[in-house]
Order: sequence, then structure tokens, then C-alpha cells
Amino acid sequence: MKKIADESVYKKRIIDGIVETYLKVSGAICIEGPKWCGKTWTSSYHSNSEFAVGDPSNNFSNRQLAELNPNMILQGDTPRMIDEWQEVPSIWDATRAEIDRRHKKGQIILTGSATPKTKGIMHSGAGRIVKLRMNTMSLYESGDSSGNVSLSDLCNGKLKMQMLEETSLEDLAYFIVRGGWPENISIDKNNAHLMPRAYMKTVIEEDLNKLDDGTVYNAHKIRLLLKSLARNESTTVSDSSLLKDIMDKDNESMSRNTIAKYLEALNRLFLFNNQEPYSPNLRSSLRVKQSERRHFSDPAMACALLNITPEKLLNDLNTFGFMFEALVERDLSVYAQAFGAKLFHYQDYKNNEIDAVIELQNGDWCAFEIKLGAKKIDEGAKNLIKVCSDIEANGGKPPKIKCVICGLSNAAYQREDGVFVVPITALKD
Repeated sequence: MKKIADESVYKKRIIDGIVETYLKVSGAICIEGPKWCGKTWTSSYHSNSEFAVGDPSNNFSNRQLAELNPNMILQGDTPRMIDEWQEVPSIWDATRAEIDRRHKKGQIILTGSATPKTKGIMHSGAGRIVKLRMNTMSLYESGDSSGNVSLSDLCNGKLKMQMLEETSLEDLAYFIVRGGWPENISIDKNNAHLMPRAYMKTVIEEDLNKLDDGTVYNAHKIRLLLKSLARNESTTVSDSSLLKDIMDKDNESMSRNTIAKYLEALNRLFLFNNQEPYSPNLRSSLRVKQSERRHFSDPAMACALLNITPEKLLNDLNTFGFMFEALVERDLSVYAQAFGAKLFHYQDYKNNEIDAVIELQNGDWCAFEIKLGAKKIDEGAKNLIKVCSDIEANGGKPPKIKCVICGLSNAAYQREDGVFVVPITALKD
């Protein structure tokens, strides 16, 4: 059988190494993420046989077979990929039972672009199936970062100071609006915004109503909610504030229950990749806010909802700043995952904030400020020093490193105050 992924043109992804590792330690893995981010190709690349549940051939006979006998479709050379398993939720339990029966590692790779309701799934899969989150391409994966600086090395205090080729503001605007979908990477600057807009239109008008929860979603209200989230990209806006924003900006009303219900459904489509709050020390006297920082899975989603093109972004530097922050935090999330680290943000009740916190596996943490322009590097460094000193003075653990990630800079270096400065277009895992 011909594989879906053409290995001769397959573009390596950072998650490849993670997949290889977990195939050695787990019976099955489930690669989850937004549609079109590359889950199927990556899973196919690592598999030796495949079964696509959603294949429309022969009147969707694959789906019918999966519904009649989910155990049968798991048979084949291993690792065996089952693409879009969520269309037949009973596949999950069949996989769990099959892993128990075989007692072998690296047997099955499930892929999913939506999470089914737990009804009909008898077992969590704990100990048998490991879930891996896949994102859209980072700038390093798309070839738009030189990769001269390793985030893993940086988080351990290692940085080779060097001059770099400076990226233009126009290029950064293009990267943001284009997004990291593999099939959109090569699209020219004039048309880069078209696919993300079509993508979001499909989510709103079709994908939500394919969820197996019996709800008919109001496309108009979904669009209003998503537009509000786009206006509040990279903030800790609450559900009640979203409601107020919709009333103020769109002159529409929506209940808080509806907002909560719709957000849950959108989460099931992996449309968001929010940053959880970080507490550097549970014994610290500082009260830490517990709000997540809101992010779409790709900043291009927010741009699409607001009809932003690269030209419009260049004429609105305030919005540019928020979208650039989202771009950087998407990339940091991808890179951190590669070495077992996690991305957070920090905010306390003394109005101290840190844009991004990376917690390493050994418990150390690293503090990052994100600044679009080089003129803001001083401001970012001073904020890091102030906030981190305050955390330490109140009993918190100090960060291992402090770093400003910037958009417009022609060097990676360490300042006299100890703060590192690295352009996002030089970073890799």
C-alpha cells in the first residue's frame, strides 16, 4: 500500500524526535492538533501501514468497517497509523484493548483533529496511549529561522554571541498573517492571508456542527466570539470581558453559558493553545493570578478573523505587537516541547508580568520578555530584572536565565546586566 506521506519531499518536524521516543516507551501514541498542521503526514512518515477512517472511497467504506469491527482495522504492519480516529470513537477502546493484548511498544499511531465527547469511550487510555500535541510549523521548521541559537542551550545559560542577518518588519508581518500550515508556507505575500480566512470560515460553518454532541452551533455567534478572542489575542481576558467586548464592539448580546459552551467546543477542535499561569514557588508570599493567557493555535487564525493582511498589520503597530507575541509563544511552545519543557506566563497581584516562562524538567525556570522592535529591548530587560528580583525577594526561586526575544535585531548576545537578547528568526529547539 502506498503511504500518504512522500518521504522524498517530507519536511522534517520538531515533533519527529518526540514521536520516535514515545514509540519506544508506549504501546500507542495519539497525535492531536488543529486541522492541516501536518499530523497525517508526520504519522504516516513514522508508520509502516495505514488506515484512513475518513477516506471517501467506496461510499466511505473505511468508516463503515471501523464502526462494524474496530479491532480489525488495527491489524497491519507496525507502527500502524489510524487517521482521524475520532470519527469512530470506539477505535480508542479497541486500541487500548489491543495494546493490552500485544504487550509490545510502538504498535499504533492515532491522529485526531477533534476530541470526541467522553461518552462512548470507556477507558482513559492511561498507560497504553500517550497523547502528543502537534502545532503548526515554527519559523525554524518553515525555514524562516536560521536556527543559530538553540532554546535548549539558551535555557541552560549557553549562548554564542554572534551577528545575524536582520529580518524586516515586512517579513515578520508576512510570517504572522501566513501562519505555519505546511501547505501555506510557500504562498506569496499577496495571497498568504487567503487560506487562513478559508480555514476559519470552514471551522465556523462546518467543522463545529460535525462534533458529536448533538448541538447545532449558531455560526453568527461563533464568529462574534472568535472575533472577540482575536481582538484579545495574547491577553488574559475573562469570559465576562469577552461578553462585554462583544456587546461594545459588535452591538450584540450572548449569555455567559453560551460563551462557555462554545469555547469548550472550539477547544475540542484544538483551535487554542493557551498559556497556563506559572508560580515560581508555592511558599512565595506573592499572590499569583491564575488566568490563562489566550492564544489561537496559530496567530494567522486571529488575523484571518480580523481581516488583517500584512499591509494592515504594518499600519497598526499595537496589534502587530500582540500578534508578534503570539507568534513567538507559538514557537517557544514547539521548541520547549522538544526537550520536555513547558511554556507558561507569569502575572501577580502587584502587576508584575513576564510574557513567557519556560519550566525545565528539573524544576528550573527561565524568564522571557517579547519585544517587536530593538528600541524596546532595554524596557524588556529592565522589566525582567525588576520582576525576577521581586519574586526572589518574596521567597520565590530565581530564574536560571533571563532573555528578551525580539523581532528586529541583527545579533544574539548577552547584555552587561546578564540578560540575553535573541531574535526569534535565529531560534530553534
